[in-house]
Amino acid sequence: MVGDGAHGAWDARGSQGAPGGAEAVPAMPLTPPAPPMPRQAPAAGPLLGEWLRTPRPEAGPGIWRYGHRPRPPEDPDRLDDRQLLGGAALALLCGLLVWSLNYNGYLPPLMWPLDWFTPDSWKGDGIFVTAAYVYYALVAVLLAWIFGRIGHWGEVWRRYVRPRLSGPDAGAAGAAPAAVPEGGPGDPAVWPQLRAVGEHAAADRLTAEVHAGRMNDVDYVRIDRAWQVVRARPSHLPSFTEAVLDRGAAAFTHPSGDRDLPARAARHDLLTGQVRLGAAPDEDRNPHAYRGVSLALEPALLSTSLLVVGPSAAGKTSRVVRPVVESLALQALAGRAAVVAVGTAGSGLGSDEAYDVVIRLGSPGSAHDLDLYGGTEDPDEAAAVLAEALVGDAPGGPGVQGSEADTRRAATALAQLIGPYRAAHGRFPSVPELRELLDGVPVALAALRQACEAAGDGAALRELDARERQSGRPGDPGPLLADRIALLDRPAFAGFFDTSGTTRPFAMRDLEHPLRVRIDLPERGHAEASRLLARLLLAQFTTCAATRDERSLFACLVLDDAAHTLTPASVRAVQRLRTANAGVVLALRSLDEVPEPLRAAAVGAVGCRVVLSGVSTWDGEVFAQAWGREWVKTEDVTHNPDFSGGLVRRGLRGIRTLFTGVRATTRSVTVRTVQRERWSASDLAHKVPPGHAVVSLTTVRGEASPPVLTRLGE
Repeated sequence: MVGDGAHGAWDARGSQGAPGGAEAVPAMPLTPPAPPMPRQAPAAGPLLGEWLRTPRPEAGPGIWRYGHRPRPPEDPDRLDDRQLLGGAALALLCGLLVWSLNYNGYLPPLMWPLDWFTPDSWKGDGIFVTAAYVYYALVAVLLAWIFGRIGHWGEVWRRYVRPRLSGPDAGAAGAAPAAVPEGGPGDPAVWPQLRAVGEHAAADRLTAEVHAGRMNDVDYVRIDRAWQVVRARPSHLPSFTEAVLDRGAAAFTHPSGDRDLPARAARHDLLTGQVRLGAAPDEDRNPHAYRGVSLALEPALLSTSLLVVGPSAAGKTSRVVRPVVESLALQALAGRAAVVAVGTAGSGLGSDEAYDVVIRLGSPGSAHDLDLYGGTEDPDEAAAVLAEALVGDAPGGPGVQGSEADTRRAATALAQLIGPYRAAHGRFPSVPELRELLDGVPVALAALRQACEAAGDGAALRELDARERQSGRPGDPGPLLADRIALLDRPAFAGFFDTSGTTRPFAMRDLEHPLRVRIDLPERGHAEASRLLARLLLAQFTTCAATRDERSLFACLVLDDAAHTLTPASVRAVQRLRTANAGVVLALRSLDEVPEPLRAAAVGAVGCRVVLSGVSTWDGEVFAQAWGREWVKTEDVTHNPDFSGGLVRRGLRGIRTLFTGVRATTRSVTVRTVQRERWSASDLAHKVPPGHAVVSLTTVRGEASPPVLTRLGE
């Protein structure tokens, strides 16, 4: 069967099923408990069939594709509104004047053709009167055509009249892509992909679910993903058909049984994986292709990672981070993503019901635990990740290289302790045990040596000997590591980071499954511990995401407060996530929360940047440099005293100067092409309105959008 032996996946209570074969549809078992019906409408707008048939044309990076109408190419000769309307009005008046003069007989030449081609026998007859009216009508049409061309009446119609007749987007966009005919062979609501291979019964069952309203957008995308797996493994086709016929829209449900989120705060399009971020105003500051369109984020963009910078209350969480987390949670239900959202309690990242695992570090009521070592069994990897979290931000030698050297020495010291401990006990040390070893407690070191001798592990004994020789020397990282690990050896964390094997804590290795995880960091009284844990989670994620076996799922770590989490190693690791189908979302109040040597590197390491209103000019300077310059045309106007003309003209200018006090000048205009910053530091600090942000996006293929002023939340 398609879902037999699916990967061990977390259920809604955080337990893990038995592992099985790798040939299964990832985390899409066919026989989970009967799921509840969706708790809300699948889409807060059109019905599912209409939503499926809405065209989604290809567009630039970050453009909301659902119902998008591409703008026509920019016309360099386009007249501005005043010039266009003024010219049209003038042409209309001139046309009426010519018509009036002709009608009253002041323009005889216009009537000559009527006299030339009218027989004398018709004159004075009714036929002549009819011919005259017809001729007048032809003259009126001719005058309307001539003066309409002169006054650009066609452009007035296209720019002002037709949009009011056809809708608000008709003037700003080009022709709308044709929608798929309802019930036609290409209608996605009738599942043509199944009918093409002869599975008409399964297609009919799913079509009936769509028409009856029992299927939502998550169901459609989830079943379509399972179908894509079947196309790659045709041997699973019979089990796929059986599951669809048996369960309909509830086939291949997420292991939690959920088919939708309890509530949605943003607008989503799961067919493209997009979540709507805001709308770009139609103004000259924005690039032509992005004026008046909606901007959106998707995994193809988040794979280059996202940096959000803005002061408190600017809307980082509510308008950027929360929609991204919500979108990834929906895609996890569809079997296409895994997300870990990290913030403080009550930070607004969604309710507990929207997640499979909720870890409240430091809270006695937490139902889940966190693996301190990220689920790895390699002592060297565990030591490197733990060292990055413990001393990655500690001031070391001069420059970035000195700090990295200190981190490597710390990783070596940790490996010399946790490696022998694992060899002797079959597990890694707990936080209190690791603290004692780093402190050099004689009893703890002697017990570890005896255990290694009993196990007969000579390599572990040599590691212990090396640690004992290095301890106490100048520059030994042991005391600093002990001080840092002591931040986690507090009563508030007594029930966490269990390594005894009696519990199953969450580890980043579990992101091979479509999990929705929220980790609440302690906010009060444990600020340093929260920063340490955030660095630990970032180091674990970048390590595990790059070494996953199942990369078809997009994995994302969201840090709602990434202050003091970036280190030289983590910045490089973030760049490597692009090839691993993974990314991180980092939210900062200011770049001051990043070490100064890393600020430019951190901004350059991410492909997507969101700068909200209220940033400082110092932060704006870094982003202005990252966005670079562009060629623009500028006009330099020069005013010089006017000495031209004869005696009379000069005298008149002198009288004017005497009465007004302003000398007559000549005006000369020089047009130049120069390089200018797309957004200067001053503009970012003072010209971004409240509720707006400047957004630039980059795909994993390298397609980049220019910085776009965006009104968030629309």
